[in-house]
Amino acid sequence: MAVRFHRGGRLFTFGNGAAATDAQHVAVEFVHPVIVGKRALPALSLTGDVATLTGVCAGAGFDDVFAHQIRCFGGPDDIAFGISPDGRCGNVLRGLENARDLGMLTVALAGGDGGALAGTAGHLVTVPSDDPRVVKEVHVTAYHMLWELVHVFLEQPGVLGQEVTG
Repeated sequence: MAVRFHRGGRLFTFGNGAAATDAQHVAVEFVHPVIVGKRALPALSLTGDVATLTGVCAGAGFDDVFAHQIRCFGGPDDIAFGISPDGRCGNVLRGLENARDLGMLTVALAGGDGGALAGTAGHLVTVPSDDPRVVKEVHVTAYHMLWELVHVFLEQPGVLGQEVTG
């Protein structure tokens, strides 16, 4: 993720229900860091624009709501970050598939056995539990750790490697 941000990439987050609010949380953490001195990074939650969500759903359908936005906004230097508590959300899966087809870095958080996301996301954090409360707690911890690691890699000279910084 740090490499993609270093290249000028953007983060697009998405999920359904409670995972939609997690997607919004992830985006705001990157755009407006609460830790003084941390760099703001370009991120957008694809769940936050009600007009776009309902418009796409009315036309293309709910299964295409994130894929459509990824096709419109995403590019090969960007990151798609999908969240699915059970790994079986069809629209999260399609969003990640479209992102992968565009050459985007694909990262996902899932629960259970990872569901269909296990074969789709380039990087998947799976919480081996069917309890949505346990999955949510681990997801929150995971995305906070990812945020911190991205900043560590961006702030430490040489950590990204010569091919990235040279």
